[in-house]
Amino acid sequence: MNSLEILFENDEIRIINKPYNLPTQGGQGIKNSVDSLLEEQLGCKAYLVHRLDKETSGILVTAKNPKAAQKWTGLIAAKNVKKTYHALCFGKLNQKEGIINESISEKGCVKEARTKFKVLQTYSMDDMDFSLIELELETGRMHQIRKHLAQKNCPIIADDKYGDFKKNKFLQKEHGIKKMMLVSKKLTLPSQMNIKPIEIQYPLHFQEAVELFSKISYN
Repeated sequence: MNSLEILFENDEIRIINKPYNLPTQGGQGIKNSVDSLLEEQLGCKAYLVHRLDKETSGILVTAKNPKAAQKWTGLIAAKNVKKTYHALCFGKLNQKEGIINESISEKGCVKEARTKFKVLQTYSMDDMDFSLIELELETGRMHQIRKHLAQKNCPIIADDKYGDFKKNKFLQKEHGIKKMMLVSKKLTLPSQMNIKPIEIQYPLHFQEAVELFSKISYN
């Protein structure tokens, strides 16, 4: 596997661009993961600050030591670090922007969850509607974005856990779209650091889908 792209680095953290289909953390039966690949690439241990699903691409924060990991985990939990996601979804939301404020189940418990959203673009193709949506987490529940969008009948394309399986199968067969369309797109660091937000380009599979919808869409 190619080296992981480092987007930002200081004495405490390394911010990387995580590829699609790479687990964040190693474990039994996992050959490659962010922490193991960084250790191999840099010759030093990487400490995880937060996680992205294996199928979610994009910006991920790692720390250089346990103290820094604890500090940055706290900064993210306190919303001093803002994570912005983009998702390509089936369907359309009723509002152009707002907050999804619906409880979700996590490990057998029902928990409060809030996700801020803004619809960036809508498309129509193959008698289906699609949306490109920007999202920010106001709470940090497992699979929160995926669950919230599914609850709003706007599931993420190629989400094989919470998505629309029939439509996913159609897009894969007709257009070759088979990777989950969720990207950790931008990270805004604490204001006192005076560092511009870190933002990435869409990964290839996401960009190709956007271009396809933009080309064929008749919205």
